[in-house]
Amino acid sequence: MRILSSRTLAVWAGWTVSRALLVTVTLGVLRVPHTDVASDVKVIYQGWAEVLRTGTFPMDDVTWQYPPLAGLLILLPLWLPGSYFVTFVAMVAACDAAALLLLVRAGRGSRTGAWLWVASVPLIGPTAYCRFDLVVTAVAIAATLTLTRRPRFAGVLAGLGTMLKVWPMLVLAGASPRGHAARRSWTACALTAAAVCFVAAVTTHGAFSFLGFQGARGIEIESLGALPFYVGSCLGLWHGRVAMHYGSLEFLGPHVHATGLVMVASTVLAFGFLVVWRRRNRVWTAVTVADAALTAVLLFTVTSRVISPQYVIWLLGAAAVCLTVPATRIRPVAWLLAAAAPLTFLEFPLFFGELVRRSVLGTSLISARDLLLLAAAVLACVRLWRTDGDAAPVRGPSAAPSTRPTATAS
Repeated sequence: MRILSSRTLAVWAGWTVSRALLVTVTLGVLRVPHTDVASDVKVIYQGWAEVLRTGTFPMDDVTWQYPPLAGLLILLPLWLPGSYFVTFVAMVAACDAAALLLLVRAGRGSRTGAWLWVASVPLIGPTAYCRFDLVVTAVAIAATLTLTRRPRFAGVLAGLGTMLKVWPMLVLAGASPRGHAARRSWTACALTAAAVCFVAAVTTHGAFSFLGFQGARGIEIESLGALPFYVGSCLGLWHGRVAMHYGSLEFLGPHVHATGLVMVASTVLAFGFLVVWRRRNRVWTAVTVADAALTAVLLFTVTSRVISPQYVIWLLGAAAVCLTVPATRIRPVAWLLAAAAPLTFLEFPLFFGELVRRSVLGTSLISARDLLLLAAAVLACVRLWRTDGDAAPVRGPSAAPSTRPTATAS
């Protein structure tokens, strides 16, 4: 029997202590002011589950904005023994542990990525265990760590993640064109997603209603696009309002629609950057896989019209994977994202009322968090663009021993 090293035991001990504290806060045993975020699971998720068990998706609920496989995830706690809420928290905790196991195994002697995951996730607060994003992130971590060695399997995992919450397909951004690895991974992703869609279409009703609800969203008050409206409100230059709209609090009023179009355009530009980078890049290693995955997820997060607190979990997962590769070029980005975690807890739920009131405190908190994410995105782009400067062979997560930088035709 293999004996765990002292460093590995320390990581798991840290995870156990931090998650015990997180669970006590999540379950309400230890109360922190303004942290009642469990209603999303107890009321909304459980209500969805009751509808889903009849074979139909919540077609009349605009807050249902998830791909078909998310329905199975929402249903699972209803099928298992115990209360829905406690079972849901246990399910998320199990996926949290699975993500850490993957990061520890991928570290190859380094535990930096694992420690980032252990320390940063609880800093988001109970939101981490009261949403299903941690489950999706665990799938995305597995896909990224297997992409170098098993591109088809990574594509299948990314396809399943895409059918949970769309964004996991982005982890394939760094798939190498050598040996058609990129083609195999993207094909597997597309076929997996298509298979899930087909099964959902023939066995349920309203599986694709989420497309209309998602497309109609505006500028959510925690997004980067919301910052001009905060500043304008503080200076008395903008006279719109904050209201519940498509399941979240959004800004409504002058220039909001135009800002939404700008955010969509910025997402297109982010996609263009990744395409141009892939065409010019000549170095394909485990570093490329991890760094490109984080950059892609980060770009599409900061350009989104919505940056909910749980989105930071996606970024922390991708950052932790980067830190399992000793030669990662975007290590500073990972630490910027770790710093964004406690700021996220402060803006939601601790001082969320200040955001709604557009006070100076609320404006300062959300501006600090979002500008930190923007700085991380810019830095990630700059360092990823310079990938060609790293011409040394790199060994990293799930990389075969023979992995070397290679020149490929664009």
